[in-house]
Amino acid sequence: MPAAAGGRTFDCIIEAFQIVKLASPVVGVVGKMYVERGDVVHRGQIVGKLEDRVEAANLALAKAKALDEYNSGAIRAHLDFLRSRQARTEQLAQRNFVTKAARDEAISDTHVAEQQLAGADLSRRVAQIEVRHAQSLLDQKLLRSPVDGVVTEILLRPGEYRNEQSPILTIAQVNPLRVEVFVPTRYYGQIMPKMAATVMPEAPVGGTHPATVSIVDRVIDAASGTFGVRLLMPNGAREVPAGLKCKVRFG
Repeated sequence: MPAAAGGRTFDCIIEAFQIVKLASPVVGVVGKMYVERGDVVHRGQIVGKLEDRVEAANLALAKAKALDEYNSGAIRAHLDFLRSRQARTEQLAQRNFVTKAARDEAISDTHVAEQQLAGADLSRRVAQIEVRHAQSLLDQKLLRSPVDGVVTEILLRPGEYRNEQSPILTIAQVNPLRVEVFVPTRYYGQIMPKMAATVMPEAPVGGTHPATVSIVDRVIDAASGTFGVRLLMPNGAREVPAGLKCKVRFG
């Protein structure tokens, strides 16, 4: 009968849930950094940006074009006048006070102004699209944290160039933490996903912390006679740092 895993302790190591090497979708010179190593950041938080003066200027120009109503306003006022003139000309033509040519000219002038107004409205819609495009280009210069975590390393500083391969900073997600343990093969089948466990970090942290089995490897390492188990350990207060050795007890 195989030995029972419950009640026994196994060596383990506590790791960050994930390490993110934060980069940018575009290249450029780093403009500003708003965080330092050790700072706690939240998902979506702006932690820095690339130099963006050109993109900001283009956005301001696009917004000015989109808000410019002078051209369409002038055309609309002229169109109102032409429609009124056309209506009067129609009435006079019915009474034979104006020629057919004058009536046709009034109708033509109105149609031309209507097309000019449609073109002005189209230009405004294009300008609004240009605003969204310019805003997207500006947003690409921003560096946003994809996770809640802690800044562990600043790789590039303001003034340094970011190319296609270079990340700018590193963020570690430390809630939850991953706990990795290798268990002897004789305990295989006794440890299941969602099983509760207790993790005991080494000094100086110490204490006991609840965890839950998330992964049980289905491939056994014949050389070491072990199989891997991963647990997730809540760490909302970030009181347990990643990188500690620990002991784990299942059940």
